[in-house]
Amino acid sequence: MNLLEKIKMQKKEPDKAPPPPELPVYWIETSEAVSYRCEFEPHGHLSVKILDDSRPVIRRVADSFVNKFFPSGYPYSVNEGYLRYTQFRALQHFTSAALSVLSTQSLLFAAGLRPTPAQATVVSWVLKDGMQHMGKLICSNLGARMDSEPKRWRILADVLYDLGTGLEVLSPLCPQFFLQVAGLGNFAKGMAVVAARATRLPIYSAFAKEGNLSDLFAKGEAISTVFNVLGIGLGIQLASTICSSIQGKMVVGPLLSIVHVYCVIEEMRATPVNTLNPQRTAMLVADFIKTGKVSSPADLRYKEDLLFPGRLIEDAGNVKVGKSFRKVFKPSKLDELKQIFPDEKFLLNPGKKSVDMVLEHGATGEDALRGWLVAGFAADMEKSFHVPTSTALEEAYEKMNDVFGPFVSELQAKGWHTDRFLDGTGSRFAW
Repeated sequence: MNLLEKIKMQKKEPDKAPPPPELPVYWIETSEAVSYRCEFEPHGHLSVKILDDSRPVIRRVADSFVNKFFPSGYPYSVNEGYLRYTQFRALQHFTSAALSVLSTQSLLFAAGLRPTPAQATVVSWVLKDGMQHMGKLICSNLGARMDSEPKRWRILADVLYDLGTGLEVLSPLCPQFFLQVAGLGNFAKGMAVVAARATRLPIYSAFAKEGNLSDLFAKGEAISTVFNVLGIGLGIQLASTICSSIQGKMVVGPLLSIVHVYCVIEEMRATPVNTLNPQRTAMLVADFIKTGKVSSPADLRYKEDLLFPGRLIEDAGNVKVGKSFRKVFKPSKLDELKQIFPDEKFLLNPGKKSVDMVLEHGATGEDALRGWLVAGFAADMEKSFHVPTSTALEEAYEKMNDVFGPFVSELQAKGWHTDRFLDGTGSRFAW
């Protein structure tokens, strides 16, 4: 063995002792009178155990209810208005389920049967589900309109549902026309089901604040299920007592229907939809021109016209959108307008009572906002300074370019989605 090998042997370190076993890592968290012991287990999972819970029993029950029927992190995980929406949604499902039991019992009476209230409850599900297929076919070409005006179509869905239910309740009065009356009633209810389901996603999306759309949807369906069951219970009780006759149903049915539709209207008024459609765009522009401020979705929710959303707003330039290109522009005027709005994805054609705006294919919400701002500024200039229309459009276009950047930034900061414009089935053009 040479010297180098001896030196290496002397410098060789002794074997290291095995490391001591890792101790579990845990800590204590206290939140609202509840102490938790949190610990990382060997396989990496987090274990949480309650050490002490000094909350009163009523508080425990209330917290348990919130956890079951409201999204995680409520109220900070949802947008403003969710509680009011949920309250009226629960009452809406309660009255709707009770009406369903009464209408089904009436249908079976009209068909010559004498069902018990429990039988009416079971059959109601069969009749309702069977008509959904026909409703889907009829409503298949209305999806774009529902995206543009989800609140209006949600209200219309429940009005159709109550109309169909009313026809079913009245069917014993004309048993010889049972097939016609029952078929028309179920047709209306089938369309209502499709419209209600098609508008559910944009309405829930309006409340999602932290990417928790699935949680919102699941908790909303849980509330609907609970109050549907309670409503069926009420319907069974009514069908066995004061509504066992057609006279009783004709008194109670309209009352339940009024409460039902009122609840839906209040739900929709509480919903802060944050997408741009013609009505909301015009309202945003009108508020900005009048006050210089940008409204949030929560600011506009109670100002929306839910039944007639196509009304013109004078402060926003009385803009109409959706007409076909060939009906709006004449060749002699087209070149002039293209020079005023170079490289834009919108064109404006002022008329006597309104301004027609036509959007290019691929135009976004920002393009619609640019056109609306020009129309609004031009109308304000014509009213204040009595300048010619062409001059007002040119000056309004320059003013729009000056303010548009900060305006859009503030819109996005307030929660508006400016990347798309939902104009329903409006016509668009392409060069």
